[in-house]
Amino acid sequence: MNRRIPTSALMAFLLFLLSAGHSPAADKIEKFLRYAHDGKISFGRLVGDNIRELRGDIFNTPVETGRSVKLADVRILIPTEPTKVLAVGMNYRSHLASSSDGPPPLFAKFPSSLIAHGDELMIPKDAGNPHYEGEMVIVIGKVAKNVPEKEAHHYIFGVTAGNDVSERTWQSTDLQWLRGKASDGFGPVGPYVVKGLNYNDLKVETRLNGEVRQSESTKMMIHGVAKIVSWSSRYFTLMPGDLIFTGTPGSTRGMKAGDIVEVEVEGVGVLRNRLVRNNR
Repeated sequence: MNRRIPTSALMAFLLFLLSAGHSPAADKIEKFLRYAHDGKISFGRLVGDNIRELRGDIFNTPVETGRSVKLADVRILIPTEPTKVLAVGMNYRSHLASSSDGPPPLFAKFPSSLIAHGDELMIPKDAGNPHYEGEMVIVIGKVAKNVPEKEAHHYIFGVTAGNDVSERTWQSTDLQWLRGKASDGFGPVGPYVVKGLNYNDLKVETRLNGEVRQSESTKMMIHGVAKIVSWSSRYFTLMPGDLIFTGTPGSTRGMKAGDIVEVEVEGVGVLRNRLVRNNR
């Protein structure tokens, strides 16, 4: 015999969950990272300050090995090993605006431009005007080709934080943005990949030496996440681990050696890198 649960009892149960610090949505959020420990590179699930080692990668129903290690005892690596890194320009009206009726303005960064949380951001000797660009970064979870916009969420594993470092002089003088956007070190990303967040409404904040320089929600993006993934998949086969930088809000300024740049994406954590000048 079916028994109907009184509304008052259901509400009381939900209030209990919330008072205990849990909610159905929060229980679905997971943090993953790629790390080095004792000469071994692994993927892991972050639970508090402990990393639970996973067998294989994070994209094919990851299984815990039973081994764990403290977060403080590992070196955090670039969170995935992408075959390609795409990026969207002019995606916030507070920075530079593109037409919402047109396609997302795409450009490419090299996987070799990526560095991990905590790595030194090496600026080339002749880079005279490097700027930070704090962004949310999409992490693709499975092979995507010609994906309809309404189905794009099925192909997104999660999101992370990124800094689309940009040399403004090179951007304005070179034939393409290749050198200005994809030089070695021009793509800090991490520290974690987070699954289960509402990536359509997350605050993105950039701090330079502790001072807030950019702060805006991804809900203000001109081209949303689903549109970006769908459009990109028309022309490029997206693979698990591929990254798409989604654009930067607000204004940017030049950086110099010794500066510390922090990009924080709500629910993801803080990506931190110190600038170093390469004098060779």
